[in-house]
Amino acid sequence: MPTVDARRTLVTGGAGFIGSNLVDALVAAGDAVTVVDDLSTGRAENLAAAVGAGAQLVRADIRDRDALDAAFAAAAPERVFHLAAQIDVRRSVADPAHDAAINVLGTVNVLEAAHRHGARRVVNTSTGGAIYGVADVVPTPEGAPERPMAAYGTSKLCGEQYCGWFSRLHGLSTVTLRLANVYGPRQDPLGEAGVIALFCDRVLGGEDPTIYGDGRQTRDFVFVGDVVRAQLAAAERPADGAVNVGTGIETSVLELADAVAAAGREVGARGWTGPAFAAPRAGEIERSCLDVRRAADELGFQARTALVDGLTETLRWVQELRRTRIATA
Repeated sequence: MPTVDARRTLVTGGAGFIGSNLVDALVAAGDAVTVVDDLSTGRAENLAAAVGAGAQLVRADIRDRDALDAAFAAAAPERVFHLAAQIDVRRSVADPAHDAAINVLGTVNVLEAAHRHGARRVVNTSTGGAIYGVADVVPTPEGAPERPMAAYGTSKLCGEQYCGWFSRLHGLSTVTLRLANVYGPRQDPLGEAGVIALFCDRVLGGEDPTIYGDGRQTRDFVFVGDVVRAQLAAAERPADGAVNVGTGIETSVLELADAVAAAGREVGARGWTGPAFAAPRAGEIERSCLDVRRAADELGFQARTALVDGLTETLRWVQELRRTRIATA
Protein backbone atom coordinates (compact mmCIF):
# COMPACT_ATOMS: atom_id res chain seq x y z
CA MET A 1 0.00 0.00 0.00
CA PRO A 2 1.25 3.51 -0.77
CA THR A 3 2.38 5.65 2.16
CA VAL A 4 0.78 8.96 3.15
CA ASP A 5 3.54 10.94 1.44
CA ALA A 6 3.63 8.74 -1.69
CA ARG A 7 3.89 10.48 -5.05
CA ARG A 8 0.42 10.92 -6.56
CA THR A 9 0.13 9.69 -10.14
CA LEU A 10 -2.86 9.40 -12.48
CA VAL A 11 -2.87 7.14 -15.55
CA THR A 12 -5.55 7.40 -18.22
CA GLY A 13 -6.05 4.18 -20.15
CA GLY A 14 -4.28 2.35 -17.34
CA ALA A 15 -6.24 -0.90 -17.76
CA GLY A 16 -4.94 -1.40 -21.29
CA PHE A 17 -1.92 -3.24 -22.64
CA ILE A 18 0.77 -0.60 -22.14
CA GLY A 19 -1.03 1.28 -19.39
CA SER A 20 -1.40 -1.69 -17.05
CA ASN A 21 2.28 -2.56 -17.40
CA LEU A 22 3.08 1.06 -16.50
CA VAL A 23 0.71 0.97 -13.51
CA ASP A 24 2.45 -2.14 -12.16
CA ALA A 25 5.80 -0.33 -12.33
CA LEU A 26 4.40 2.78 -10.62
CA VAL A 27 2.83 0.73 -7.82
CA ALA A 28 6.11 -1.17 -7.36
CA ALA A 29 7.86 2.22 -7.02
CA GLY A 30 5.48 3.18 -4.21
CA ASP A 31 3.30 5.70 -6.05
CA ALA A 32 -0.29 6.36 -5.05
CA VAL A 33 -1.85 5.50 -8.42
CA THR A 34 -5.27 6.39 -9.79
CA VAL A 35 -6.30 4.75 -13.06
CA VAL A 36 -8.98 6.36 -15.24
CA ASP A 37 -10.31 3.91 -17.82
CA ASP A 38 -13.74 3.28 -19.33
CA LEU A 39 -12.85 -0.42 -19.83
CA SER A 40 -14.08 -0.31 -23.42
CA THR A 41 -10.86 -2.03 -24.50
CA GLY A 42 -8.90 -2.20 -21.24
CA ARG A 43 -9.39 -5.12 -18.88
CA ALA A 44 -9.98 -4.80 -15.15
CA GLU A 45 -8.12 -8.08 -14.60
CA ASN A 46 -4.95 -6.40 -15.92
CA LEU A 47 -5.07 -4.29 -12.76
CA ALA A 48 -5.88 -7.02 -10.24
CA ALA A 49 -2.44 -7.01 -8.63
CA ALA A 50 -2.13 -3.22 -8.71
CA VAL A 51 -5.56 -2.66 -7.16
CA GLY A 52 -4.74 -5.28 -4.54
CA ALA A 53 -1.65 -3.22 -3.71
CA GLY A 54 -3.65 -0.01 -3.32
CA ALA A 55 -4.14 1.48 -6.79
CA GLN A 56 -7.54 3.04 -7.43
CA LEU A 57 -9.58 2.32 -10.56
CA VAL A 58 -12.06 4.99 -11.66
CA ARG A 59 -14.29 3.87 -14.49
CA ALA A 60 -14.72 6.98 -16.62
CA ASP A 61 -14.54 8.10 -20.23
CA ILE A 62 -12.09 10.91 -21.03
CA ARG A 63 -14.82 12.47 -23.20
CA ASP A 64 -16.86 13.03 -20.02
CA ARG A 65 -15.42 16.27 -18.63
CA ASP A 66 -17.34 16.13 -15.35
CA ALA A 67 -16.34 12.55 -14.56
CA LEU A 68 -12.74 13.26 -15.51
CA ASP A 69 -12.66 16.40 -13.38
CA ALA A 70 -14.01 14.48 -10.39
CA ALA A 71 -11.30 11.85 -10.79
CA PHE A 72 -8.58 14.50 -10.94
CA ALA A 73 -10.04 16.36 -7.96
CA ALA A 74 -9.99 13.20 -5.85
CA ALA A 75 -6.52 12.08 -6.96
CA ALA A 76 -4.80 15.52 -6.99
CA PRO A 77 -2.04 14.04 -9.17
CA GLU A 78 1.44 15.45 -9.40
CA ARG A 79 2.08 13.46 -12.58
CA VAL A 80 -0.24 12.34 -15.36
CA PHE A 81 0.44 9.61 -17.91
CA HIS A 82 -2.07 9.93 -20.75
CA LEU A 83 -2.59 6.67 -22.64
CA ALA A 84 -6.37 6.54 -23.16
CA ALA A 85 -7.00 6.56 -26.90
CA GLN A 86 -8.87 5.19 -29.87
CA ILE A 87 -6.17 3.08 -31.58
CA ASP A 88 -8.07 1.18 -34.27
CA VAL A 89 -6.69 2.57 -37.55
CA ARG A 90 -9.43 1.08 -39.70
CA ARG A 91 -12.16 2.45 -37.45
CA SER A 92 -10.50 5.88 -37.54
CA VAL A 93 -10.89 5.90 -41.33
CA ALA A 94 -14.48 4.67 -41.20
CA ASP A 95 -15.50 7.05 -38.40
CA PRO A 96 -13.05 9.96 -38.04
CA ALA A 97 -15.46 11.93 -35.83
CA HIS A 98 -15.42 9.16 -33.23
CA ASP A 99 -11.63 8.98 -33.46
CA ALA A 100 -11.25 12.74 -33.00
CA ALA A 101 -13.74 12.84 -30.12
CA ILE A 102 -11.45 10.58 -28.10
CA ASN A 103 -7.96 11.39 -29.34
CA VAL A 104 -8.39 15.16 -29.74
CA LEU A 105 -11.21 16.34 -27.48
CA GLY A 106 -10.47 13.66 -24.89
CA THR A 107 -6.84 14.75 -24.78
CA VAL A 108 -7.91 18.38 -24.36
CA ASN A 109 -10.09 17.32 -21.43
CA VAL A 110 -7.14 15.55 -19.80
CA LEU A 111 -4.88 18.56 -20.28
CA GLU A 112 -7.49 20.94 -18.89
CA ALA A 113 -8.01 18.75 -15.84
CA ALA A 114 -4.27 18.39 -15.29
CA HIS A 115 -3.81 22.16 -15.43
CA ARG A 116 -6.85 22.88 -13.27
CA HIS A 117 -5.80 20.47 -10.53
CA GLY A 118 -2.13 21.40 -10.36
CA ALA A 119 -0.34 18.51 -12.05
CA ARG A 120 3.31 19.32 -12.59
CA ARG A 121 3.99 16.97 -15.53
CA VAL A 122 2.00 15.26 -18.30
CA VAL A 123 3.53 12.41 -20.32
CA ASN A 124 1.45 12.00 -23.47
CA THR A 125 1.49 8.78 -25.50
CA SER A 126 1.49 9.00 -29.27
CA THR A 127 2.56 7.02 -32.32
CA GLY A 128 5.60 7.14 -34.55
CA GLY A 129 4.79 5.28 -37.77
CA ALA A 130 1.21 6.53 -38.08
CA ILE A 131 2.37 10.15 -37.81
CA TYR A 132 5.42 10.02 -40.07
CA GLY A 133 3.69 7.98 -42.79
CA VAL A 134 5.92 7.31 -45.79
CA ALA A 135 9.15 8.80 -44.48
CA ASP A 136 11.98 10.23 -46.57
CA VAL A 137 14.54 8.98 -44.04
CA VAL A 138 14.50 5.66 -42.17
CA PRO A 139 15.15 5.44 -39.22
CA THR A 140 12.98 8.54 -38.94
CA PRO A 141 13.87 11.41 -36.58
CA GLU A 142 11.41 13.64 -34.76
CA GLY A 143 12.06 16.54 -37.12
CA ALA A 144 10.88 14.61 -40.19
CA PRO A 145 7.75 15.77 -42.06
CA GLU A 146 4.52 14.50 -40.51
CA ARG A 147 2.38 12.74 -43.11
CA PRO A 148 -0.40 10.77 -41.43
CA MET A 149 -2.12 8.35 -43.78
CA ALA A 150 -5.16 7.73 -41.57
CA ALA A 151 -7.38 9.71 -39.24
CA TYR A 152 -5.72 7.95 -36.30
CA GLY A 153 -2.31 9.50 -37.01
CA THR A 154 -3.93 12.86 -37.68
CA SER A 155 -5.81 12.87 -34.38
CA LYS A 156 -2.74 11.79 -32.39
CA LEU A 157 -0.70 14.56 -34.00
CA CYS A 158 -3.40 17.06 -33.08
CA GLY A 159 -3.28 15.82 -29.48
CA GLU A 160 0.48 16.39 -29.48
CA GLN A 161 -0.04 19.95 -30.66
CA TYR A 162 -2.52 20.61 -27.88
CA CYS A 163 0.10 19.42 -25.39
CA GLY A 164 2.50 22.00 -26.79
CA TRP A 165 -0.17 24.69 -26.68
CA PHE A 166 -0.99 24.00 -23.03
CA SER A 167 2.72 24.21 -22.23
CA ARG A 168 3.07 27.57 -23.97
CA LEU A 169 -0.16 29.09 -22.68
CA HIS A 170 -0.39 27.68 -19.17
CA GLY A 171 3.15 26.57 -18.37
CA LEU A 172 2.02 22.95 -18.02
CA SER A 173 5.08 20.73 -18.42
CA THR A 174 4.35 18.16 -21.16
CA VAL A 175 6.25 15.67 -23.27
CA THR A 176 5.00 13.29 -25.95
CA LEU A 177 6.43 9.84 -26.57
CA ARG A 178 6.03 8.65 -30.15
CA LEU A 179 6.08 4.89 -29.81
CA ALA A 180 7.24 2.32 -32.35
CA ASN A 181 5.38 -1.01 -32.65
CA VAL A 182 4.97 -2.08 -29.04
CA TYR A 183 4.53 -5.74 -28.11
CA GLY A 184 4.57 -7.87 -24.99
CA PRO A 185 2.38 -9.41 -22.27
CA ARG A 186 -1.24 -8.21 -22.11
CA GLN A 187 -1.45 -7.31 -25.77
CA ASP A 188 -4.68 -9.00 -26.78
CA PRO A 189 -4.09 -11.36 -29.73
CA LEU A 190 -7.70 -10.86 -30.84
CA GLY A 191 -9.29 -7.85 -32.52
CA GLU A 192 -7.12 -4.86 -33.48
CA ALA A 193 -3.93 -6.46 -32.20
CA GLY A 194 -0.30 -6.03 -33.08
CA VAL A 195 1.27 -8.49 -35.50
CA ILE A 196 3.41 -10.11 -32.79
CA ALA A 197 0.43 -10.96 -30.58
CA LEU A 198 -1.35 -12.40 -33.62
CA PHE A 199 1.66 -14.44 -34.69
CA CYS A 200 2.17 -15.74 -31.14
CA ASP A 201 -1.43 -16.88 -30.92
CA ARG A 202 -1.14 -18.61 -34.29
CA VAL A 203 2.07 -20.48 -33.56
CA LEU A 204 0.73 -21.70 -30.23
CA GLY A 205 -2.39 -22.98 -31.98
CA GLY A 206 -0.45 -24.63 -34.77
CA GLU A 207 -1.99 -22.29 -37.35
CA ASP A 208 -0.10 -20.67 -40.20
CA PRO A 209 0.25 -16.88 -39.97
CA THR A 210 -1.06 -14.65 -42.72
CA ILE A 211 1.39 -12.18 -44.22
CA TYR A 212 -0.07 -9.36 -46.31
CA GLY A 213 2.13 -8.55 -49.28
CA ASP A 214 5.60 -10.07 -49.71
CA GLY A 215 6.62 -9.76 -46.04
CA ARG A 216 9.51 -7.43 -46.77
CA GLN A 217 7.81 -4.50 -45.07
CA THR A 218 9.72 -3.49 -41.95
CA ARG A 219 8.77 -2.30 -38.50
CA ASP A 220 10.54 -1.24 -35.29
CA PHE A 221 9.37 -3.67 -32.59
CA VAL A 222 9.90 -2.47 -29.01
CA PHE A 223 9.11 -4.48 -25.88
CA VAL A 224 6.51 -3.06 -23.50
CA GLY A 225 8.88 -3.24 -20.53
CA ASP A 226 11.28 -0.94 -22.36
CA VAL A 227 8.45 1.46 -23.17
CA VAL A 228 7.55 1.62 -19.48
CA ARG A 229 11.15 2.55 -18.63
CA ALA A 230 10.97 5.35 -21.20
CA GLN A 231 7.70 6.62 -19.72
CA LEU A 232 9.14 6.71 -16.22
CA ALA A 233 12.22 8.54 -17.46
CA ALA A 234 10.07 11.05 -19.37
CA ALA A 235 8.19 11.92 -16.19
CA GLU A 236 11.43 12.95 -14.48
CA ARG A 237 13.55 14.46 -17.25
CA PRO A 238 12.93 17.99 -18.61
CA ALA A 239 12.44 16.91 -22.25
CA ASP A 240 9.52 18.48 -24.11
CA GLY A 241 7.95 18.17 -27.54
CA ALA A 242 8.03 14.77 -29.25
CA VAL A 243 10.50 12.00 -28.44
CA ASN A 244 10.70 8.76 -30.41
CA VAL A 245 10.71 5.54 -28.38
CA GLY A 246 11.75 2.35 -30.15
CA THR A 247 14.81 0.24 -30.86
CA GLY A 248 16.00 1.92 -34.05
CA ILE A 249 16.19 -1.56 -35.63
CA GLU A 250 14.21 -2.56 -38.72
CA THR A 251 12.76 -6.08 -38.72
CA SER A 252 10.85 -7.40 -41.71
CA VAL A 253 7.60 -9.29 -41.24
CA LEU A 254 9.25 -12.37 -42.78
CA GLU A 255 12.10 -12.14 -40.26
CA LEU A 256 9.56 -11.71 -37.49
CA ALA A 257 7.64 -14.82 -38.57
CA ASP A 258 10.85 -16.87 -38.45
CA ALA A 259 11.73 -15.46 -35.03
CA VAL A 260 8.28 -16.22 -33.61
CA ALA A 261 8.45 -19.78 -34.95
CA ALA A 262 11.88 -20.29 -33.36
CA ALA A 263 10.78 -18.83 -30.02
CA GLY A 264 7.63 -20.93 -30.20
CA ARG A 265 9.68 -24.11 -30.38
CA GLU A 266 11.46 -23.04 -27.19
CA VAL A 267 8.17 -22.89 -25.29
CA GLY A 268 6.81 -26.13 -26.76
CA ALA A 269 4.45 -24.58 -29.31
CA ARG A 270 2.80 -26.75 -31.94
CA GLY A 271 4.38 -24.61 -34.62
CA TRP A 272 3.29 -23.96 -38.18
CA THR A 273 4.19 -25.13 -41.67
CA GLY A 274 4.93 -21.62 -42.91
CA PRO A 275 3.24 -18.30 -43.60
CA ALA A 276 0.31 -17.89 -45.95
CA PHE A 277 0.52 -14.86 -48.20
CA ALA A 278 -2.38 -12.52 -49.00
CA ALA A 279 -2.77 -9.38 -51.09
CA PRO A 280 -1.10 -6.32 -49.58
CA ARG A 281 -3.28 -4.02 -47.54
CA ALA A 282 -4.10 -0.71 -49.16
CA GLY A 283 -1.98 2.14 -47.86
CA GLU A 284 0.42 -0.02 -45.86
CA ILE A 285 3.79 1.63 -45.20
CA GLU A 286 6.76 -0.35 -46.53
CA ARG A 287 9.37 0.83 -44.03
CA SER A 288 8.82 2.16 -40.52
CA CYS A 289 11.58 2.55 -37.98
CA LEU A 290 12.34 5.33 -35.50
CA ASP A 291 15.53 7.27 -34.95
CA VAL A 292 15.93 7.02 -31.17
CA ARG A 293 18.94 9.26 -30.55
CA ARG A 294 16.90 11.98 -28.86
CA ALA A 295 15.52 9.46 -26.34
CA ALA A 296 19.10 8.45 -25.50
CA ASP A 297 20.28 12.05 -25.20
CA GLU A 298 17.34 13.58 -23.33
CA LEU A 299 15.77 10.67 -21.47
CA GLY A 300 18.84 8.52 -20.93
CA PHE A 301 16.79 5.73 -22.50
CA GLN A 302 17.84 2.84 -24.69
CA ALA A 303 15.77 -0.26 -25.40
CA ARG A 304 17.53 -3.28 -23.92
CA THR A 305 15.19 -6.23 -24.56
CA ALA A 306 16.37 -8.37 -27.47
CA LEU A 307 13.58 -9.42 -29.82
CA VAL A 308 14.05 -13.13 -29.08
CA ASP A 309 13.74 -12.52 -25.32
CA GLY A 310 10.68 -10.32 -25.71
CA LEU A 311 9.04 -12.87 -28.00
CA THR A 312 9.64 -15.67 -25.51
CA GLU A 313 8.06 -13.67 -22.69
CA THR A 314 5.12 -12.72 -24.90
CA LEU A 315 4.60 -16.31 -26.01
CA ARG A 316 4.51 -17.51 -22.41
CA TRP A 317 1.86 -14.92 -21.59
CA VAL A 318 -0.28 -15.80 -24.65
CA GLN A 319 0.17 -19.47 -23.76
CA GLU A 320 -1.33 -18.83 -20.32
CA LEU A 321 -4.12 -16.75 -21.85
CA ARG A 322 -5.02 -19.62 -24.16
CA ARG A 323 -5.12 -22.04 -21.22
CA THR A 324 -7.45 -19.68 -19.37
CA ARG A 325 -9.73 -19.41 -22.40
CA ILE A 326 -9.96 -23.19 -22.66
CA ALA A 327 -10.61 -23.59 -18.91
CA THR A 328 -13.45 -21.05 -18.94
CA ALA A 329 -15.01 -22.07 -22.27
